Amino acid sequence: MSKINVLVVEDESIVSKDIQHSLKKLGYNIVGSSATAEKAIELAKSEHPDVVLMDIMLKGEMNGIEAADEIRKSCAIPVIFLTAYADESTLSKAKVTEPYGYILKPFKEIDLHTTIEMAIYKHGREQEIVKQRDLLFSLVENKDANEQGYVFVKSNSKLVKLKNEDIYYIEALKDYVVIHTLKTRYTIHSTMKDIDAKMGKEKFVRVHRSFIVQLSRIATIEYPNLTLENIDKSIPIGGSYRDDLNKRIKLV
Repeated sequence: MSKINVLVVEDESIVSKDIQHSLKKLGYNIVGSSATAEKAIELAKSEHPDVVLMDIMLKGEMNGIEAADEIRKSCAIPVIFLTAYADESTLSKAKVTEPYGYILKPFKEIDLHTTIEMAIYKHGREQEIVKQRDLLFSLVENKDANEQGYVFVKSNSKLVKLKNEDIYYIEALKDYVVIHTLKTRYTIHSTMKDIDAKMGKEKFVRVHRSFIVQLSRIATIEYPNLTLENIDKSIPIGGSYRDDLNKRIKLV
């Protein structure tokens, strides 16, 4: 496993060297150090470290909190604050930048190690969710593929081709949506609003705030519920979606 690259931002030279020494003992790689916020931002952009250790009270026009905010927005690199200040005012200002950790000086090496490892893990998980979201957007925004009747869904780190006709229904689950086929389900980080807009109206209809179904798979409708072919599940029909459903089905 490759070493984790760390950028150290500390304006006290002795403290900075002590931090770097501790990091090297713990097996981390130092990609750079800075005594100012401006230099820290510059190094973050050029060196792309895995994590930044940032002192809050830096000398100069910009403090560590402002630097952390800029690094988060422009580089998406996790920042851990190193500070001797634990007052409520400082904490309130610091948390706005969504730091991945907060270590009080003087600190122990075990605290440094634990906080860095947790920050790297948390950031990795968040990036994975972003990738899944982007994959979903590419899967449903590809109009050519949609018109051809298929989408690609991520499953176990690979993309699986999924025919539209195989999708029975889509269900909301907090911050995720679950795409159901006859035998499989695929969980993706998205919202029903996005899915509803991107799956199109030709083959799919939203029948409830938490459900989208394929029109051709509807077997029976007995308000306030419907059933789908070959699936033992009753799906609710929301009152505000009933009229649209009536317009979409073919009545004889």
